[in-house]
Amino acid sequence: MGQINNNSAVTSYASEYSYRTEQTKKNETAKEAESTAKKHRVSGRTIGEPKLSERAQKYYDKLRAKYSNMDFILVSSAMKDEAERNKGMYQSSKELLVLIDEDKIEQMAADENIRKKYEGILDNAVMQLNQAKKSLGSNADGVKSYGMTIDDHGNASFFAVVDKSLAKQRDRIEQKRAERAEDKKEAAKEAAEKRAEGKKDGPDGNSGNYVTVTANSWSELFRKINNIMTTGYEDPHMTRQEKALGQNFDYTL
Repeated sequence: MGQINNNSAVTSYASEYSYRTEQTKKNETAKEAESTAKKHRVSGRTIGEPKLSERAQKYYDKLRAKYSNMDFILVSSAMKDEAERNKGMYQSSKELLVLIDEDKIEQMAADENIRKKYEGILDNAVMQLNQAKKSLGSNADGVKSYGMTIDDHGNASFFAVVDKSLAKQRDRIEQKRAERAEDKKEAAKEAAEKRAEGKKDGPDGNSGNYVTVTANSWSELFRKINNIMTTGYEDPHMTRQEKALGQNFDYTL
């Protein structure tokens, strides 16, 4: 009889323990769902009005702390296309500017595999950027900012804001003009008179000629930057008409 009571007690305890465990899991799931459902405005640099759940906000804070050499701009889902079109407008004094949308942060916060994938892209970007910047040499002075974006398929693209007015070709043109002026006293006098009158000598007077260069790889990006700094164009083999068309996409920031 005592054995039966003991078995009943054990069974009762096991049932109660199972019930409490199940309730704890349900409560935790409910809290997590509530945390995910409630979204709040985000501090820092943003485009549009992105909002993150509490879990995603905590992860986003850790992400920015981990990559402190990067400047993150969080983009709302509604503004992704516009941010992509105008990404050259968003510059940073940090090593790399990263435009990332709110949906990706939510995914990274919820899924470890997605988190590892995107953080791996960020790690690789920093490493390649540091290696490739050396290839620019003195042309690096013309780059005002580097940036990257990641599309919905996990593909990274890169961009740089370049000051075309610092192109070496223009420096060489000015040098040749000065050399010719030294050989021709009359030309030197005319140049001095123009400077005294405050007149600009053609397009070289434009000091705010910025252009955004985009590419699917760092090597492609740096090739285009070098071309711009040496010839004034991304592709030095473009026809005159193509070059003229490309000028329409330049803008002053």
